Amino acid sequence: MEIARLEGASKLYKSGDSDVIALNSTDFAISRGEMALIIGPSGSGKTTLISLLGCVIYPTHGKVWVNGTYTTHLSDKEMAQLRLQNIGFVFQSFNLIAPLTVEQNVMLPMQLQGKPTAEARKAAREALENLSMQHRLSSLPKMLSGGEQQRVAIARALVANPPLILCDEPTASLDVNSVAVVMKKLQELAKEDKAVIVVTHDQRLIPYATRIIEVENGTARERSKTEYIKDIESAI
Repeated sequence: MEIARLEGASKLYKSGDSDVIALNSTDFAISRGEMALIIGPSGSGKTTLISLLGCVIYPTHGKVWVNGTYTTHLSDKEMAQLRLQNIGFVFQSFNLIAPLTVEQNVMLPMQLQGKPTAEARKAAREALENLSMQHRLSSLPKMLSGGEQQRVAIARALVANPPLILCDEPTASLDVNSVAVVMKKLQELAKEDKAVIVVTHDQRLIPYATRIIEVENGTARERSKTEYIKDIESAI
């Protein structure tokens, strides 16, 4: 089942009298069960691509759908509700709220949806248990390792059961062992009928993906894993 789609979507910004192209016209769709890696150097346009998919920005041209909803004419408030109901975000810097415990951080999306506290707490504990973090319920973020903080961030992204998970450089701050733990969990989520998109420049993540989207100079194109790996090997 298709969860998100871009159709001829592009993004331009004004710089004085000139237009700066952040992303050229792009067609892209992702369905449940897929984990797509959006890979490219800094400034290539991959953050713009994930921002369009995440309903954080509007396209300058083209169309965006998320879970069947056409987003272009939505108000800011409607876009926020669409994100809240359909998209889980995982960030490089974790973005956990420092004064809140692990449990309180993970409960937050459901509380923003207006769910009863008991329901939010139950869902938070289940999400944390799924990521082997149930023993850290009362811990503050500063008491956790980088890998633990990222697992809590994934639990928070999952707690409301969104169909689309967007990850922006989720392994950049992690050691090698934590990278493997986090990526295997994201891989499992795709197999559990989520659509998972990971933005990265880290080529170590390629084996975990079902699809590779390469972004360079504002242009996105799909690559086969075999072809992409051969290109990397030939460049070494």
